[in-house]
Formats: sequence, C-alpha cells, structure tokens
Amino acid sequence: MNIRQIRVEDAVGQVLAHDITKIIPGKFKGVGFKRNHRVTKEDIPELLKLGKKHIYVLELDANHLHEDDAALRIAAAICGPNIRWTEPKEGRSNMISQINGLLEIDVEGLFEINSLGDLIVSTIKTGMPCTEGQMLASTRIIPLFTEIQRIERLEEIAANHRPVLQIRPYIRSRIGLVVTGSEVYEGLVRDESEKWIVSRFNEYGCELVRRIITSDDAGQIAAAIRTLVGEGSELIITTGGLSVDPDDVTRKGVRDAGAEIISYGSPILPGAMFLNARLGDVPIIGLPAAVFYYPRTVYDIMLPLVLAGKQPSAADIAAMGHGGLCMNCEVCHFPQCPFGR
Repeated sequence: MNIRQIRVEDAVGQVLAHDITKIIPGKFKGVGFKRNHRVTKEDIPELLKLGKKHIYVLELDANHLHEDDAALRIAAAICGPNIRWTEPKEGRSNMISQINGLLEIDVEGLFEINSLGDLIVSTIKTGMPCTEGQMLASTRIIPLFTEIQRIERLEEIAANHRPVLQIRPYIRSRIGLVVTGSEVYEGLVRDESEKWIVSRFNEYGCELVRRIITSDDAGQIAAAIRTLVGEGSELIITTGGLSVDPDDVTRKGVRDAGAEIISYGSPILPGAMFLNARLGDVPIIGLPAAVFYYPRTVYDIMLPLVLAGKQPSAADIAAMGHGGLCMNCEVCHFPQCPFGR
C-alpha cells in the first residue's frame, strides 16, 4: 500500500483519493471535490479555502478497502428485503426504504458491528413505521481506508443476524370496526370514529370492510365481531367499553365471540385499558376511550405492528412500559419521538 501526502500547490495533475467536503456554516454541507477528480491549477485557491494544504495520493493493496468500497460492502451485508442503499458520498452510504412498512433491527447484531471499531452504522429506532423513500440508516468507515479483514468480520456478524435491517410490509389491509356504546347506538352521542379511528388506518392504505355500532351488550359485540370476520376482515378494531364500569362489556363480548384474550391492560399512556386478542388468524385490538381525546395513544403504537403481521405477546407489551409514556408535547412530532420506542 502506498500513501503519499502532497502539498496542494504541487498537486496539479494528481487524482483525489476521496471526496473533499465543503461547508458554508448554516447554509451548505456537501461535496466540494469528488473522489478521482484530477486537480487543476484553478482548483488550488478553492482547496486552500476548504482548509486543505495537502492531498492524499492513494494506492491500496489487496488487503485494504477504500472508504467508498467499504461502505457499499457494509450496506450490502446488513440490509434485508425492501431496502436499497445509495452510492457513497464523502465515504457515506445511506439505506432507504423501498416500501411502506415497519422497520425491524437486530439490535444485538447492530451492537456487535458498531463494536468492531473504525466503522459505524447509525439507524433510526427499531419498530418505527416507515414510508417509501425514507432514510433508515447510514454507514461509513472512520478512516480513509480499512483492513479488508474488518469488513469480512462484519459480514460474518451480519450473516449470523440476518438480516440486521429489514422492512416488514403491511400485510393486513381489510379492517372491520366495532364501535361500542349505548349512547352512540341510540343516537344520543355522535359517532366520531371516522376522525379518530378510521383516519389513522387510512394513513396505512387500509380499507374499512364495515363499521358496526353496538350497544353495551356483549352478545351484540360478539355477533358484530363474527360478522366482520365472516366478511373478510383481516383485523378487528373495537372502541370503548374497556373500563371498570358495569356497562363496559367489550372484553366479555370479544371472549364470547370465541377469541383468545392475549392480554388486557398496557403500560402505555394514554391507553392503559388496551385489549389484545385473536380470533383464529384475525387479531383483535380493543381501543380504550382515550383514543377519542389524545392526539397519540396506544393505538398509534399497536396499529403498524399488527398491520405488519406482528401481534405482540403479553411480555412484548409489558416491555413497552419503557418509552410508553407520551409527553403530550405542544407540537407533536410522532413517530419521530421516544413514545413507544
């Protein structure tokens, strides 16, 4: 391997070994000169303005990788289905979602990779709902070049945790809705489920199979659930009737429909009275009345999970207490916040 450091004034005709970054504070950060650019006399004043008194001329041997080549190999090793990566700029490659879906990261594998030294993989949080074209992660090595053995070790780690990054597509799209409450059933109170419930799953491209309004009657609720499953609903959502009052019979109605109650209650606020159940292959999520008041609740955390085919266990939900408290910020930035993460 041959590395030469050359004064900028003597570098005319030499080829740059890496992208050179240009920064205008508060206005611009990007590539000022690209890798493999051949330096001209006219470039010298600009290079000096960028703080470059010297450039590298680099000839690598078979045991080393340039930062750009290393970034591409890292990205290829850690990315699973539905993720693409970009050509490196300034030694950095970004990983981009190709679909709408749920991000899953093998956090243990990511930790092992970032413990290797001389390289980094930086990601958003696992479990985040993502949209097509969204950046998920970025990688680069820290020096200009690295030993090929380090990248091969990373590839071994990634193979043992395959995939380190993946996007789970949303596989459920047909939703049945059971709105409970005698006051709504009898027309005393207006049904607000379109605004607070349906609008949320519309964001994920889902279809409302049918909305059935029932009184506070376990038999009606059970019949509505069975009807919606029979009509092809891939997910059932119930609203209300999950508190401790005598008229709150949604949980009994779900059980009477033949469903298994996986868990009742969650350490997520707003949304403590959350019901998690399943009727055959059809998940049922029971939403407490809090969803009709708070901008973000347990609903926003559970909906993308279930749409992506992941129905949480009781243990999974118990673990959500860490990060399960919404701070009710004046300006909501969910999901770019700690809630549910």
